[in-house]
Amino acid sequence: MHERRRKFWGWGWEGEGLTREELKLLDPVWAKRLGVSEFEITPPPAAEEISLRLPRIAIPSSLKEVCTIDHYERLAHCYGQSFPDSVRIFQRDFSNPPDVVALPRTEQDIVDIFDWCGSTGAAAIPYGGGSSVVGGVEPPRSEHYQATVTIDLRNLNRVIEIDPVSEAARIQAGTYGPALEAQLKPSGLTLRHFPQSFEFSTLGGWIATRSGGHFATLHTHIDELVESLRVVTPKGIIETRRLPGDGAGPSADRLFIGSEGIFGIITEAWMRLRKRPTFRAGTTVRFADFYKAADAVRVISQAGLYPANCRLLDAQEAAMAGAGDGRHALLVLAFESADHPLDAWMNRALEICGDHGGEWDRTALEKSGSHREGAAGAWRNAFLRACYLRENLTARGVLSDTFETAITWERFADFHSNVKDEVQRVISKVTGNRAWVTCRFTYIYPDGPAPYFTFVSMGNKENLLDQFYTVKRAASDALLKHGGTITHHHAVGRMHRPQYDRQRPELFAEALRAAKREFDPKWMLNPGVLIDH
Repeated sequence: MHERRRKFWGWGWEGEGLTREELKLLDPVWAKRLGVSEFEITPPPAAEEISLRLPRIAIPSSLKEVCTIDHYERLAHCYGQSFPDSVRIFQRDFSNPPDVVALPRTEQDIVDIFDWCGSTGAAAIPYGGGSSVVGGVEPPRSEHYQATVTIDLRNLNRVIEIDPVSEAARIQAGTYGPALEAQLKPSGLTLRHFPQSFEFSTLGGWIATRSGGHFATLHTHIDELVESLRVVTPKGIIETRRLPGDGAGPSADRLFIGSEGIFGIITEAWMRLRKRPTFRAGTTVRFADFYKAADAVRVISQAGLYPANCRLLDAQEAAMAGAGDGRHALLVLAFESADHPLDAWMNRALEICGDHGGEWDRTALEKSGSHREGAAGAWRNAFLRACYLRENLTARGVLSDTFETAITWERFADFHSNVKDEVQRVISKVTGNRAWVTCRFTYIYPDGPAPYFTFVSMGNKENLLDQFYTVKRAASDALLKHGGTITHHHAVGRMHRPQYDRQRPELFAEALRAAKREFDPKWMLNPGVLIDH
């Protein structure tokens, strides 16, 4: 039997994705929406048709058990999951592969790999699950490095210890989402951190990139769930003290949370858990006016109700997901608890929605599992399947991507209108085709939402990358110009570096460089991410 493999050219396992039947149904819908008669479809590459550059360094005998130059492994670690990654894959551009893929089994293996990289002048790239959409795992193109070693922690994949009294667990950083939850399940506890990439991303990757997870309010980022960390740096190992809270100076944990692998590799973490929910309440609310819906969400966020899901989709976004009629904004609203019924919380949230013109199906509230049915279920299914769309849209030459941000409530309406209009104009001009830009809220806070935009148009395969970068630059510049952040939860990587350099204070950049010099004196870890020499 053959071992199951991840696709090197798309999302998920080989043999999984949208079926022929699904594509047969979707193709005419996409074609009509994009204004084309039919698509010219580029097939995905096969591993055997790709020739890779020969490795530029030799694996020492002491590391041959944990390092490989296997053709498929090198292919699979060339790229992450961004739109430019997908385009280059379908163009058969594998001109800059990692020279070696390291698969450490222990912390000592990582120490030895760092020593080897330092002695040979190689860059060391922490891989996580490879789900970066911002160029965070790509080998650098720099004459300063003799080679690239990509470090994949998939062998460090265990829940080592569970503390049922304090509701926490010590977990290795290479553990993927499904394996993590499966190991926690017998305890009745859950991390309940479900980013869209959950199936193919790791705990260490979540922490290193400040991942956003399941909860739309309150515990939105992985930050709030980290109790302590253990990190291997080129200068040594750091382990922080496990505490529920700590006021002893700047937080060491916070230095590594969001560091994107430039200081060291997170190997394990104590994570705060919770009991698995047994009470749920969910429904969808329709609004004729998107901005009135946003006001309703603001009042809910400021009322201390803390819904688990409070995702607002504009009318076009809801229609694209098969969850709306194209005329109404849709609020997907849900509460959950392991302790108590939720009627009072849901009723108050719906009362707020009603005050702002919202309408909902009252009978759906009485049905068990209503969060998986109707419009809410349609949105949920579209959300879970979205990762599989990219490879199919790229194959058809469709220019489609997302960008996300955060903004305070008093600026939201103007911010949303300006960003949407500016990106719409650029993408229409660049492609010369029908285009649209949609928006939804992924997370909400008492002081503002995290808007998540999607843009779509029919591109030109001959210059699809140029078209993308023109639109991406316009979108990124618009976010900063109108007061938002370059990223709320997708991280900085290499793609957002220009705007991140403008957003962060320069004195803080100097502090990051100083920390980088101390932890990684040879600057071998993930060069090009967050800061340069």
